[in-house]
Amino acid sequence: MLTRLLRIYLARYKRELTLVIVLQLIATAAMLYLPTLNADIIDFGVARGDTDYILHTGVIMLAITLAQVVGSVVAIYFGARAAMGAGRDIRHDLAHRVNSFSQREIGTFGAPSLITRTTNDVQQVQMLAVMSVSLVIMAPIMCIGGIIMGIKVAPGMWWVLAVAVPVLGLFMTIAITRMIPGFRSMQERIDAVNRVLREQITGIRVVRAFVREPEEIARFGVANISLADASLRVGRIFALVFPVVMGITNITMVAIIWVGGHEIAAGALEIGALSALMSYVMQILMAVMMAGFLAIMAPRAAVCAERIMAVLDTHTSVVPPADPAGFRGNPAAVAFESAAFTYPGADQPVLTELAFECRPGTTTAIVGSTGSGKSTLISLIPRLIDTTAGEVTVGGTAVRDLDPDLLRSVIGVVPQRPYLFSGTVASNLRYGKADATDEELWEALRIAQADDFVTAMPDGLDTAIAQGGTTVSGGQRQRLAIARALVRRPSVYLFDDAFSALDVATDARLRAALSPATRDSTVIIVAQRISTIIDADQIIVLDRGQIVGRGRHDELSATCPTYAEIVESQLAVTAPGGGQS
Repeated sequence: MLTRLLRIYLARYKRELTLVIVLQLIATAAMLYLPTLNADIIDFGVARGDTDYILHTGVIMLAITLAQVVGSVVAIYFGARAAMGAGRDIRHDLAHRVNSFSQREIGTFGAPSLITRTTNDVQQVQMLAVMSVSLVIMAPIMCIGGIIMGIKVAPGMWWVLAVAVPVLGLFMTIAITRMIPGFRSMQERIDAVNRVLREQITGIRVVRAFVREPEEIARFGVANISLADASLRVGRIFALVFPVVMGITNITMVAIIWVGGHEIAAGALEIGALSALMSYVMQILMAVMMAGFLAIMAPRAAVCAERIMAVLDTHTSVVPPADPAGFRGNPAAVAFESAAFTYPGADQPVLTELAFECRPGTTTAIVGSTGSGKSTLISLIPRLIDTTAGEVTVGGTAVRDLDPDLLRSVIGVVPQRPYLFSGTVASNLRYGKADATDEELWEALRIAQADDFVTAMPDGLDTAIAQGGTTVSGGQRQRLAIARALVRRPSVYLFDDAFSALDVATDARLRAALSPATRDSTVIIVAQRISTIIDADQIIVLDRGQIVGRGRHDELSATCPTYAEIVESQLAVTAPGGGQS
């Protein structure tokens, strides 16, 4: 997966990578040639007292060193550009893919894991890419070239290299093999830490209300210690790498000096050649060490690449049609035709055989007990999820045949948990209509019964809103979400329990103001409170995903036991003498 990921994204930077290869070849060749020149200075300059030879060769060495430095610097620059660009592209494609996911895919991966994959995982792959473009060319050339040049200057010392290089390579292989499971465990535990912390930050009010701070701190501590333990296991192996590598290097140098000293005494080896051999051995071992360092990073990056590719290879279950159709009729017309939905792996469907119409200019209410499938039903209309049987149509066309952008452009959604983005009141209201005027914003706020508290805010429409809308109350957040949908003036309004945070009086005023504003639109309301939907043109009663009643309030109160039970539980009045009727 790692190779595949890097091949896909680094291929976009062929020009930069070609320059890196050429410049690294030049820099490495220069580095390999320097010890030979140094040996010549010792053997033919210092040993013979030839000052001119020393100066002449020294100037050549300076020129070669300058070429090496320039080549290395420019190569690293272009390599970093390619690696950083690849990281940017991976993050872009991940974010694009995640934004295309339906609720099903989001639930499969989980929000904390998707955040980790888009940030930490990409960073690990990006770091490997930076190191790869710098070392993957230099290390093998330096190693192979160093062996060749070392044998050339001191043929009798080949056995030192034949022992040192395989021993070092074997140790690095064993270390890397042991690190791979540890890195996989680390990434999974980073997900766990993110998940726990995200839950605690999001639910901080609940935590404090139930005095659960000690338990939550302990829960985070378990996840944190688990991550630390996994990191320590990898860290212990990593801590051994450099001491062992340096030990092998020093033992090799001692062996060279010991054996080389005897050969110099016997006249079989020149001092300059021994010096060059020591330099080549250092270069060889440095190349192996660089390759080992790269290989140490590779297992973690490989795990991260698997997680990244798992997201990139996952396609949304809500697939846009190859040949999108248009609306055949009024886009405010919504119909369910034997629609059903079952979650993957579930034994029972959430919704079964839904068949009803929502006509333009009417209000349809969806009621039922908790878990009856009301919110799932609402999600089928804008195609946040797809039916597993039957069809949902908007404007006379099945939503599967409509372009998702076209479909959602005629729908205004107020979710069960209204969410406001960081910015201002105005920027949140213009989220569905960027060119909305201030007059349109104030009109929407007036209908949503939110103009009074927005007017009282220090900067009015320009008042800052924190992420999630935490700077306003729940009722204010809900009314701003309703105003955001009204600004868009859609053909279909979907209110998913959008009035639950409002008091009865505000609810009544809002519905009264909403009626003329939605005269030509279809309004679909999911509600728990009967007073909110008592005047609806059509009420759909759900029980365990099935329609058990359909009609107006008075009719259902008399004919539908499930609805009558809901009404009785909410509209019971105290009778004279303290009884209930």
